[in-house]
Amino acid sequence: MKHPFFLVAILLTCMSLVACIQGSSVKETKNWVPTPYDTLNNFEGVSMTVKKGSVSQTELIVVFENSSNKQAIYGDYFSLEKKLDGDWYQVPTIIDEYGFDDISYELGPSEPSELKVDWEWLYGKLGTGEYRIIKDVSDFRSPGDFDEYYVAASFTID
Repeated sequence: MKHPFFLVAILLTCMSLVACIQGSSVKETKNWVPTPYDTLNNFEGVSMTVKKGSVSQTELIVVFENSSNKQAIYGDYFSLEKKLDGDWYQVPTIIDEYGFDDISYELGPSEPSELKVDWEWLYGKLGTGEYRIIKDVSDFRSPGDFDEYYVAASFTID
């Protein structure tokens, strides 16, 4: 038969673990930086969604749609955010110095486009939770003449 103090120790350990798990999102937000984005998804006629069934802990596929009459462009840059306690926070990167290829993909009127985004190199594997991916999209008129917007699409990792 187990000693009663042993059982009490196990019970206290379990209660501590439950308390830590329940308070983890509050603790987690203390080390995370709040979103820097005040305005998202304001490029009229241009949207980005997450392709159904494409989400994993390390990647997903986004789908861009352009129902405007404007020429849009987007690149490889992206950032990830996680919703914690009702607010959006930037997911911390696992490396300090990084960059993205300086490339432009065209998104013409009525031309949907898909892009596979792999973030394991930058963020590692994501845990469960509600996330969003943010990408920049430009209203391109001519070289040096463009307006930049940010589009976001939410996804969940179970």
